[in-house]
Amino acid sequence: MVFNSIERKNIVFSIYKYNLIVINLFICTILIFTLCNLINNGLDNAAFAGTEKEPPLINDENLQITQLVDELNFPTGIDFLGENDILVIEKNTGQVKRILNGEILTEPVLDVNVASESERGLLGIAILNTKGLANPDDITPTHENLKEESILDNEEDVKVFLFYTETENVDNGEILGNRLYKYDFIDGKLVNPTLLLDLPFLPGPSHNGGVLDIGPDYNLYLVVGDINREGNPEYLTLAQNIEDSKMPDGRGGVLRITPDGDPVNDGFTLGDEGILDKYYGYGIRNSFGIGFDPVTGILWETENGSNYGDEINVILPGFNGGWRQGLGLSTEYETFKNKEFDKSKLINFNGKGTYYEPVFTWVDTVAPTAITFINSNIFGEEYENDLLVGSVKQGRIFHFNLNETRTGLDLLSPSSGEQLIDKMADVDEELEPVTLGRNFGVITDIEISPFDGAIYVVDGQSKNGKIYQIHPN
Repeated sequence: MVFNSIERKNIVFSIYKYNLIVINLFICTILIFTLCNLINNGLDNAAFAGTEKEPPLINDENLQITQLVDELNFPTGIDFLGENDILVIEKNTGQVKRILNGEILTEPVLDVNVASESERGLLGIAILNTKGLANPDDITPTHENLKEESILDNEEDVKVFLFYTETENVDNGEILGNRLYKYDFIDGKLVNPTLLLDLPFLPGPSHNGGVLDIGPDYNLYLVVGDINREGNPEYLTLAQNIEDSKMPDGRGGVLRITPDGDPVNDGFTLGDEGILDKYYGYGIRNSFGIGFDPVTGILWETENGSNYGDEINVILPGFNGGWRQGLGLSTEYETFKNKEFDKSKLINFNGKGTYYEPVFTWVDTVAPTAITFINSNIFGEEYENDLLVGSVKQGRIFHFNLNETRTGLDLLSPSSGEQLIDKMADVDEELEPVTLGRNFGVITDIEISPFDGAIYVVDGQSKNGKIYQIHPN
């Protein structure tokens, strides 16, 4: 067969196009294969999404950020032993590590066996200095006695409380329960564990809660989610506002006990059957944050909605958050969820429980986590005793002023923006006026040091968790 010159050129060009396509396909295959290998070999999804590339930012030129430590494995909480002396817990390893003068000590102070699937793990820590508490009626503000001396000056009085999903013999072995323990801090180790609460872990694996805090009454407060994301009827209780269901078993509420694990005898209780005498509040879906107002002593809480209805709540004795009957503001629930919020179906435990509306709601969810008050004067009057809330989405820290009675947020001030007056953030843009900072990763804890007064932010990334310090310039 004989080809003329034009035909030969067309054949050569066709072969060239074919080869070029093959080469491009080969290059794309190599790139995809390489990317898959990186992901399969532990590339942090958050880092891949770009959060690692964006450094934390603070929206106040008078404040600055210092990275204290990194290379932590999913840190979930911190508390302070003394100046430049911090205990930090890791969710998946079950280790309690000590940070001394900005360095992570090689040996952990404790290593417990934990389940780590989803929201299980080592989830809560609180430190109590019992010096001066020989008389239970001698009540002073939490941590005030720590400002004058390091805890290490009186180790025998230091109690450390931990909440974790405990397993038998090894990490991720047979689950024993969601458990609250008290430890003594002696010679740099946590020893003499005492089991205070043995709580359910099924069906799980999410909505375990676990955040701990010491109240101004020196009692211990623990928030627990419903541990039942899918709503399995077998695990519904009256604490989830389900009529004719089981008695509460410790899930779905804020539990309050003495440092020895006993009920608090102050005249308030939901009942005396089972664990009802330890419920301070109930009707809670899933929470990652509780904190006390240093001025009033009132407890505040953050709560995660599903695809709507993240909340900030004021937790008074007998608080009922309304879950599983509703989320967010009851008047808006039907608008966003197309379901009726029927308050007549709420369980009130013979009048001991009361439904309270959230003081703030996110329609476009942000996954709020830590909540704390700036109990520090180093930032000036502009910040003193104001509220901070951390979030997972964009690693943001929100800064709110409180109203005159400190029972809600001041959303009328110019600094809050006019669009939040309805106590709802309908879209992300409305949050700019109350955003103090962003790009802090997966915020799992925010604490104010009683020693230096600075703000400490915990980034709970699983591959390279960090702790940041925010302080004035």
